[in-house]
Amino acid sequence: MADRVVRDEIHRDILIPEHIGTLIDTREFQRLRNILQLSTCHYVFPSASHNRFSHSIGAYHLAVQLCNSLEEYQPGIFTDNDAELVAIAALLHDVGHPPFSHLLENPAVYATFHSHEKWGKMILQSDSTELGIALRNHLGDDGCSRLFAIMDGSDEYGGKPIPRFLKEIVSSQLDVDRMDYLVRDQHNTGAQIGGFDIDRVFRALRVGKDGGIYAKAWGLPAIEAYLVTRYHMYNQVYYHKVNALTQCYLIGMLERARSLANQGQLELSSALTNMLIDENLSVEDYIRLTDADINVVLNEWSEHDDKLLSSFAGKLLSRRDFHKSIRIAELDVEMAEILRPHILEILEESGYTEDDLITATIRKKGYKPYVEGITLEDGRDVCEHSALVRSLVPVNELALIFIPEPVRDRCEILAREMIKPTQTSLNEFSQA
Repeated sequence: MADRVVRDEIHRDILIPEHIGTLIDTREFQRLRNILQLSTCHYVFPSASHNRFSHSIGAYHLAVQLCNSLEEYQPGIFTDNDAELVAIAALLHDVGHPPFSHLLENPAVYATFHSHEKWGKMILQSDSTELGIALRNHLGDDGCSRLFAIMDGSDEYGGKPIPRFLKEIVSSQLDVDRMDYLVRDQHNTGAQIGGFDIDRVFRALRVGKDGGIYAKAWGLPAIEAYLVTRYHMYNQVYYHKVNALTQCYLIGMLERARSLANQGQLELSSALTNMLIDENLSVEDYIRLTDADINVVLNEWSEHDDKLLSSFAGKLLSRRDFHKSIRIAELDVEMAEILRPHILEILEESGYTEDDLITATIRKKGYKPYVEGITLEDGRDVCEHSALVRSLVPVNELALIFIPEPVRDRCEILAREMIKPTQTSLNEFSQA
């Protein structure tokens, strides 16, 4: 096997050295081709069908670029092959994702539940996975252990310190993972929300005396653009109401399938039995699971006698008869809980059941200053330098309420009477 060049839609030519190609060409890494990056987002943005495979290679590429940049400005900053370990950590950071990515990283779905980070570590440490074997062949036991320590965010391994900047490249508020998925997701969704210059951000970064990464003052505008892009991607893409609704449909469908299977009313495939029923799921069976195992049953389940299962599957299959959101901006969780019994009463009066009242919670992520923040060369957090960044700090938890369209107007009138929000007429809100 020789070095190769991968043509990427975002970063263009990405050089893949032979030893990295050996890791990529394993069954476990290739599985990421069949794991959607944005779960159900393609129901809103049809072209958002990209996968964890391309994102992982993009994160690897950015890690290599950032390490090269830091070494150029601060020669000798990396020791003991740590630059390569950081790049490999970026490459493998998502290898443990379940089908539909973060959406199914949920104990309501998996009878054996672990985070994707834990599954990833189990895959990499396994003696029976192709990736685990290839990794040990390349790095040896000691190199693998230091790699895992970097991925875990440890401060040292084997008595040798792990500088903070190594883990910050892989996981921080300014890491290569976030930078790749923001530009990649924006490109594939078609969201027109501006953007940021990755190369300029990289040129501004340095390693301080404390071992952490800081940015030169002239890099602040590029960092502001990055944080604003992240803010708008969460608000306009990741937390889009239809994306939230289809996620509820998919989770609801799998929960119902588990219940029916336990009652002997639904026969599951071996793959879905492993996911929904097996309380001792092995690594070998976990890595066999992909989005296809769920997509393939939608036709069958849409015709099942159970109305709830067939309703969820049918909606996902045809994208018809979706529930509609109550059009009240900034509806918080407390308000939603107050409204719920009153809305349920309207639904039941109209012949619907509690299953037709769907709620979703979205926690809008703000910028986290200080402890997890981004610092400039004077040691102060970027929010102390930028009013724009300060405006991105607040975090709030909001609720979405979905009901059948025929009762939406009535439910909205009730909601406005109870909450009396400051918003003006419903006409200002777009139709769902």
